[in-house]
Amino acid sequence: MGDKVLKIGTVHQCNCCLGSKTLHPLVSVIDLSKADLSPHTDIKFDFYTILLSECKCEAYVYGHQYYDFSDGTLICLAPGESISMKEKNKRFPSKGWILAFHPDLICGTPLGLNIDNYTFFSYQPEEALHISLREKQIILEFMDRINQELERCIDRHSKKIVSKYIELLLDYCVRFYERQFITRNEVNKKIIKQFDKIINNHFETKPVPAVDVLSNEYCANVLHLSPEYFNDLLKHETGKSFKEYIEFKRFEIAKDWLLNTDKTVNQITQELGFQNPQYFSRLFKKVTGCSPNDFRVPN
Repeated sequence: MGDKVLKIGTVHQCNCCLGSKTLHPLVSVIDLSKADLSPHTDIKFDFYTILLSECKCEAYVYGHQYYDFSDGTLICLAPGESISMKEKNKRFPSKGWILAFHPDLICGTPLGLNIDNYTFFSYQPEEALHISLREKQIILEFMDRINQELERCIDRHSKKIVSKYIELLLDYCVRFYERQFITRNEVNKKIIKQFDKIINNHFETKPVPAVDVLSNEYCANVLHLSPEYFNDLLKHETGKSFKEYIEFKRFEIAKDWLLNTDKTVNQITQELGFQNPQYFSRLFKKVTGCSPNDFRVPN
């Protein structure tokens, strides 16, 4: 028997599937207690979807760990993304809420211009946000405000007001995710150590490595993370982007090789993928305050 995939193309269709009224064609707040999507193995949404699950017993399938809060789970999906129910014990939340909004709603608004900055829309469901009771109350408050606005007749102010409420809700999600990175500090440090091993192995095992092979996508895949989540985790833990951290590690390896091996500057330049010895020496002096040869033989 083939997989049953439910493709939901519009907000109105989403309302029909989940037993909710359509108050606005481009945005809706939906009570999941009225929905029954059990026959489907995948559900694909063609619009932005913020899913708040209040089912504590189901939180673990979305990456919940012992150090996380457990009063709710928030999953954010970009248009075209889906939730898979194929895994054992994975099902659509029976209690919670959905905020669904079409890209056309935010077109021409500040939120529309900045929506790509909310990188958690590209996280995997297993990288969901696990929230405290207070955080859940804030999220529900914004959903209620949006719903109250939708209960009014649509006028020329509706789009602006609703998009601002959504933007504020997303800003709170940024804050809550940063809090989750803090509570996951110890496990995040282990991930950074694993990343360091990937970098070290890459440069130590390849005589003339192509630096661009170490892409964010490649490393995230090895670490079983989405590229967006990994980049945000790295930025939170180190203050550096993926590219900045790779550059930092290249110089750390260069320092180690200068002090503990007999590799020449030319060899180090080539093996670490720098343009040429002159370029490497200039960058090295800018970073350390001295040339590679002076670093190797200190006064």
